[in-house]
Amino acid sequence: MKHLSSRHFWAQALSALALMLAGCLAMSGAAAAVDDTPDAFIKRVSTDILDTIKADKSILSGDTNKIGVLVDQRVMPHLNFQRMTASAVGPGWRQATPEQQKRLQEEFKTLLVRTYSGALSQVSDQTIVVKPLRAAPDDKEVIVRTEVRGKGDPIQLDYRVEKASGDASGWRIYNLNVMGVWLVDNYRSQFAQEINAKGVDGLIASLAERNKSNQRSGK
Repeated sequence: MKHLSSRHFWAQALSALALMLAGCLAMSGAAAAVDDTPDAFIKRVSTDILDTIKADKSILSGDTNKIGVLVDQRVMPHLNFQRMTASAVGPGWRQATPEQQKRLQEEFKTLLVRTYSGALSQVSDQTIVVKPLRAAPDDKEVIVRTEVRGKGDPIQLDYRVEKASGDASGWRIYNLNVMGVWLVDNYRSQFAQEINAKGVDGLIASLAERNKSNQRSGK
């Protein structure tokens, strides 16, 4: 199994994930089409990515504060972040109190924002090609497969998306696969070690300390 540890993989993964993040920002000015197919949703999210990045020098420079605000206002509505966090935490999520679950989501979001914000400045001439969708019209959860193309070898970037329920409409992303590694699954193995050693509070403390360390070092 691959791991998100090699320098080469991180360089490729960050660039690809930055495109995803920028794509979410790019769609902020338009209302989501409730009748989108999942592949049309991903394609729409990815539209005009490079123009959006180039138009905002703060994003290009990796301004984590501004990116954090944009994530809250414009990216989070297109993610099922509670599901992402619960899946990453694994069985420990059911053991956590509502307050612990809230803290886990906050620290996990901060970790992801700080981890990927710096990659936005690396985006240049990449484009995203959405591959033909393999799903039935009534499927509620599907995988949308894409390829990021630019300099060097193409980068596999796939999305697990779900049909929104309740008052929400459209589709929401709940996992990402970069070059064969599912983001949430990768964190699950790391978080399980922390929980087994120190419990849920130990994982929260570890994430908080990692985020503080990243902030001090400017990551």
